[in-house]
Amino acid sequence: MCGRTLLRGERAEVYIAGGDRRSVCELCTSRALHEGWVREGTMAAFADATTGTERRRSLLSRWRGRRETTDGDPIDPGLEEPIASEPYSEPPRRIREPVPQPVREPRHVRAVPTSVEQKVASAIDLFNGSEHCKTVAGVARSLGAPTVSVRPSGERASQVNVVVSWELCWYRYEVDLSDDQPSVRVAGQGYELDELPPEEREPNAVADDRGRLTA
Repeated sequence: MCGRTLLRGERAEVYIAGGDRRSVCELCTSRALHEGWVREGTMAAFADATTGTERRRSLLSRWRGRRETTDGDPIDPGLEEPIASEPYSEPPRRIREPVPQPVREPRHVRAVPTSVEQKVASAIDLFNGSEHCKTVAGVARSLGAPTVSVRPSGERASQVNVVVSWELCWYRYEVDLSDDQPSVRVAGQGYELDELPPEEREPNAVADDRGRLTA
């Protein structure tokens, strides 16, 4: 196959290629098999193997034919009895449980005092519980004691205005008494006392060194 001269002691094998006999050295046997050449003397064995395979397939087909049941349903070769299908049963229906409704907590509405004295007292208590006392105390350490005016608002019955003023600045706070959580917020500030109306410059309360108010 390779066309070289065989060495002493080296033997060539005969292969059949397209009906012709070809000599193949030991080094070229794998190449001959890759090309589809068949070594001389192996054709009969190959044919017998093919015939044996077909014979085994024929016996297996006849054996499967005998294993069929009378109604035509095949039986699994690995089982002695035919496979019986399980009866169908409807899955149980899931009962939907009622979803509990959330319970709403009652809203607590704070009663607004009716008299001026009660409104002023409630507003002072709320202011003293806020952090705005720190602002009043901090400014008072530099500018001295402030002038404090605590009066109900003429626009809203539940609102009280707290004005803390010095000669150089002033702060106005709005206290809302109507909320379920009453609030105290800064409503304005300035640096001139003339910016305030006359009634907010008239004191009716005092502040201590901690910024807490007293009527």
